[in-house]
Amino acid sequence: MRYSREHKQETHDRIVKKASVRLREKGAHGIGVADLMKEAGLTHGGFYAHFDSREALVIEAFGYAMDRSMEHWRKLAGEAAPEKRLALIAESYLSTLHRDNPGHGCSIPSLGAEIARESPKTRKAFAGKLDEMIEMMTDYIPNMPRKAARKQAIATLATMAGTVLLARIAGSSELSDEVLKAGRDSALDGAKREPKATAAKKAKQN
Repeated sequence: MRYSREHKQETHDRIVKKASVRLREKGAHGIGVADLMKEAGLTHGGFYAHFDSREALVIEAFGYAMDRSMEHWRKLAGEAAPEKRLALIAESYLSTLHRDNPGHGCSIPSLGAEIARESPKTRKAFAGKLDEMIEMMTDYIPNMPRKAARKQAIATLATMAGTVLLARIAGSSELSDEVLKAGRDSALDGAKREPKATAAKKAKQN
């Protein structure tokens, strides 16, 4: 039976979406192609009609996941004043909901350590999406030179991702909650911090 191009694309997208969730839950090597295809309601043999290799699926799946994270950030940012956007993103990211649902969360704490050991092609694709995230966060830091804002964005994202990773390692426990709160306080402090030049200007005006 010959399927239309639209049907093939819909099937391809379904595989990528399923894989993006399972990869974040189980890790880059925690689930096989046969299992992914079965979850998508397809046979193992049909895999290569959609992807050249398992690596190709992994790259597309984590790219999809990171795009969904940025889409969520855009939605949050659209509901806040410019100076509150980064803090709102940090609060949403550093929540128990995000900690307890890795399959639907950010790929960095879920897959970052594994991707760092993957092929140069996979790392390059991940790095490209990471840079997109950093640039988006930089856009949400107003009243600051671009270079300084990007530096703050990197520091904030590193705090956010590292906090979620440590909180998940600690599990649902008092230690995990403590880690999450400490990271949230630190990230929010950074997100709300005024650039030195702006603070100095205000002080001079007063």
